[in-house]
Amino acid sequence: MSNAVAKAKETSISADLMDDIFDNAGEGASFDSSEMQIPFVRLLQALSPQLNKKKAEYIEGACSGDAFNNVTNQYWEGEAGITVIPCYQTTKYLEFTPRDMGGGFKGEIPPNSPLLQQTQRMGSKEILPNGNELVKSDQHFCLIVDADGSLQPVVIDMKSTQLKISRRWKTQIAMQKMKNPKTGQMVTPPVFATMWKLRSVEESNDQGSWANWTLEKVGLIDDRDTFMEAKSFRESVAAGEAKAAPEEMPADNTVQSDDIPF
Repeated sequence: MSNAVAKAKETSISADLMDDIFDNAGEGASFDSSEMQIPFVRLLQALSPQLNKKKAEYIEGACSGDAFNNVTNQYWEGEAGITVIPCYQTTKYLEFTPRDMGGGFKGEIPPNSPLLQQTQRMGSKEILPNGNELVKSDQHFCLIVDADGSLQPVVIDMKSTQLKISRRWKTQIAMQKMKNPKTGQMVTPPVFATMWKLRSVEESNDQGSWANWTLEKVGLIDDRDTFMEAKSFRESVAAGEAKAAPEEMPADNTVQSDDIPF
């Protein structure tokens, strides 16, 4: 159970107050869409600052392998996982200064930039002509379906060893088929009509071990309101109205990886 859900269950709200809340729904919560940022949900690794009590990013109770929201600090136990509705996917190419040169996020590189064809492979890294590191990121814009049925928009960005999970996810989505009872034809359902369970597992190689995603199909959405909200979210992202929170330079001024060895 996440810390946010646990705290919510400890809070009792009177029926009269609930009526007042719903009577005033939305007041003061309307903001310029350009200022709204969709948080990332990422897996905590052994060296993540969120697990270090001396760091400002520390999240009490969280463990390595848990998933966390980088804006609210809500977290979910890795073994239990999160249920998500994928709505939109895009690929970003990100430039980082290497750790031994100070570290830090430098910006995005357009997918049609000739720089992408000028990198050199050094170990497991792609190095740009200026010496910075190029990181490919598959960004999956999703709605998390919480235990109480509420929905929250997030971005699950998959880099490095997580890219194989992203490719597997996209392949499974594209291969889905269902029969249209009106025409008898087999069709692929819209991505935002499907639900998936994402959990974390431990992977390792000769350099160490880390937490990675594993996925499992749950099925189709069975609620029309949820379907319409997922469709609306997809349209907002596609139109550029809803955007992911910008990459931030970590507090310790080093490049953060989603698969730092334990």
